[in-house]
Amino acid sequence: MKKMLFILVLLISTAVIFHAKAQVKNNNNYDFFDTVVNNHNQIFPASGIPSAIEMVLKYCKVVDFNFYDLQIKWQNKTDGSFRDFDKKELYGITFSQKFNLPRDESFPMDSLFQAIENELKSGKKVIIALQVETGWSIFVVYKQTPDGEFVSYSKHGSHTTIFRNTKEIVKKSNGTEIMTYSIVPHL
Repeated sequence: MKKMLFILVLLISTAVIFHAKAQVKNNNNYDFFDTVVNNHNQIFPASGIPSAIEMVLKYCKVVDFNFYDLQIKWQNKTDGSFRDFDKKELYGITFSQKFNLPRDESFPMDSLFQAIENELKSGKKVIIALQVETGWSIFVVYKQTPDGEFVSYSKHGSHTTIFRNTKEIVKKSNGTEIMTYSIVPHL
């Protein structure tokens, strides 16, 4: 009986310690995927642009996880583009459209990839338009892998799409445009 009691106490102690360490890790490590993407939804089929901007705002901790105001205003607008948010300040974050150029063999692919890499190295995410089977979808570039590829996320409803070959997709499309952002300093 003492042996059973000892094992039970050991198991409970281990579970409590493991649970405590897991909670500390989550509180100290603000992970974009776990914290933002998993708790976000694209609520209209054509609200990809404002959905991605909302994910960035949530990542920057300037809005709460129930914030969907941009998508609600946009709804299913089909004639929108990154231009709708270019040079627009939202909650202390200013968004900028970049690489709005013809998608052809002269597209500055290396400059685009370097710009994305620089943003990621500075701790930011990048909003990007990627051509998929059904047309163009909006993604958020999350990180760069050790082999240099970019990992990107998009939402459709509560479903998450993950691309681990973002550069390859951009090359097949002969380029794309991105949105970057800067935090407006408070005076």
